[in-house]
Amino acid sequence: MNRSPRKQSRWWLLPPVLLAALAALHTGIWRSASAALGQGFEEWAAQRRALGWTLSHGTPERGGWPFAVTLTVPEIAIAGSDRTSPAELHWQAQGLSLRVGLLDWDKLVVAARGRQAFGLRGLEIPYAADRMELTLPLEGGAFPREALLETERLRLNSPFGGFELRGGSVSLRSRLSATEDEPALTIELSAQELALPGPGPGTLGSQMRLLTLAGAISGPLPTPRHPTQRAEAWRDAGGTIEITRAELQWGPVAAELSATGTLDEALQPMGAGTLRVTGAQEAVNALIAAGWLARGAAGPARTMVALLSRPGADGGPPVLEVPVTLAERRIGLYRLPLARLPALEWPAPPEMPDAARDPSLPGTD
Repeated sequence: MNRSPRKQSRWWLLPPVLLAALAALHTGIWRSASAALGQGFEEWAAQRRALGWTLSHGTPERGGWPFAVTLTVPEIAIAGSDRTSPAELHWQAQGLSLRVGLLDWDKLVVAARGRQAFGLRGLEIPYAADRMELTLPLEGGAFPREALLETERLRLNSPFGGFELRGGSVSLRSRLSATEDEPALTIELSAQELALPGPGPGTLGSQMRLLTLAGAISGPLPTPRHPTQRAEAWRDAGGTIEITRAELQWGPVAAELSATGTLDEALQPMGAGTLRVTGAQEAVNALIAAGWLARGAAGPARTMVALLSRPGADGGPPVLEVPVTLAERRIGLYRLPLARLPALEWPAPPEMPDAARDPSLPGTD
């Protein structure tokens, strides 16, 4: 029995109706997600201001429909103070883009756009990049469990001249419940083809082929808000910094470092490790050219390299393996002092109220 023409025409209406319903549902979900993204940014900004940061920006604009939810924040600037960071950090950019993709609803991609600048205590470093994106998980909590920063063709100006990085990345993973012997934060850094502003010290050349770092910060993450108190609490709880592997390939020199450190009583870094160097004689010449090694120590340094170097594997170039130390801001290589680092200046912690210093006294609040 054949269906009537009227019933057949109704079946033709079903696909457009379904598409219209799906489009309306998608639009509603998009609008809700877009509003949540905007509210999340405003809450984050309010929290930064409450913690002592200065934050300013233009009027955010929503977009990205239908394949993503985006929030574009123009002319953003954020600055710290002696309450928030050891060096009064500040950062600004022409624009900041927040994006949640249609197929990655659990990830937030933050991309800086246009001219940018980073600075600390009077030092301003302008820079720009073809791509600079920070990927974070969309989850609750003040500190994300992981973060990935990626950049391509990063150009920056410094007091030493211009630098250009072909590609690089920084990966962080956190574990807030870590105990004393567990890593609370793991770090992986990679930089490829870093072009330097000058010819480079000695025979190293003007391009660093590779720089990598893998390490971890162990010990429970302290809760005090002030950075100085946080550093003291972390040190007193047995916190350590471990460099499992750092690698440098620069001209004829290839170096690998593994080390462990912490903070001393003055909250300055201290530690010890092992350094393996291929092309050690060229490295000594570079240290002299850079002013890190006095010319009077050149002879003993070259003699030490000749005596301590061992033949490389499979007939390769000699390899030097020596202990390296950092104490009282002095870097030492074997028994040879290399350089003295500038002091890491921490902001003075706020004064405690009278009641906190002596519970028998009334509070001043």
